[in-house]
Amino acid sequence: MLTIKKHIPVFLRILLIIGFGYFFWLMLKITLEYIPFDPNVSFLMIKQTEVQDRPEYLPFFYTHVYTSVFVLLSGFLAILRKDFGLKSFHRNMGKIYIFLILILAAPSGIYMGYFANGGFLSKISFIILGSLWWFTTYKAYQSARQKKFREHKQWMWRSFALTLSALTLRIWKVIIVYLFHPNPMDVYQIIAWLGWIPNILLIEYLITKKHL
Repeated sequence: MLTIKKHIPVFLRILLIIGFGYFFWLMLKITLEYIPFDPNVSFLMIKQTEVQDRPEYLPFFYTHVYTSVFVLLSGFLAILRKDFGLKSFHRNMGKIYIFLILILAAPSGIYMGYFANGGFLSKISFIILGSLWWFTTYKAYQSARQKKFREHKQWMWRSFALTLSALTLRIWKVIIVYLFHPNPMDVYQIIAWLGWIPNILLIEYLITKKHL
């Protein structure tokens, strides 16, 4: 599904693993805050209106939070399949990745987008993000079924670029708050778009230049 080009030096691949491992650990720590189920911790503290008024909100929220961390991991393991002797895991990791996104993570993410902080601009961004995430992953699945493996790889890269928005969104948030100290609602509006648009533009550039 996804492969790292062979000309990338080994030390850069190692740095890639270390960097991903660090940010994945941070994501895992965020996920663990919601175990066991408690609607009065962390992010949910500012979503009490939804928690109280919408009985479906928490199931969608927990579905999104719990599955996203496995999506990140399975997607990254698929990337490492040949380069680090994980070829035997490639297909299984890809199946897990696609299933989790199409059935659980993306639909719940789209639902969450309707209630995103930051007003209309944030909501529309997260809804677009979730919809593109589902669409690119479905196209990756469809092209694999049709044995169009080059197209499959490119669609998977697009999908994973959107998956990584879970990390880049938080990185941008830290940078923007540290440098500019904006109003919290302004931060949500900015990172809602900044978290995924640079990712997908970079991937499109690499695909156009035939680096992927």
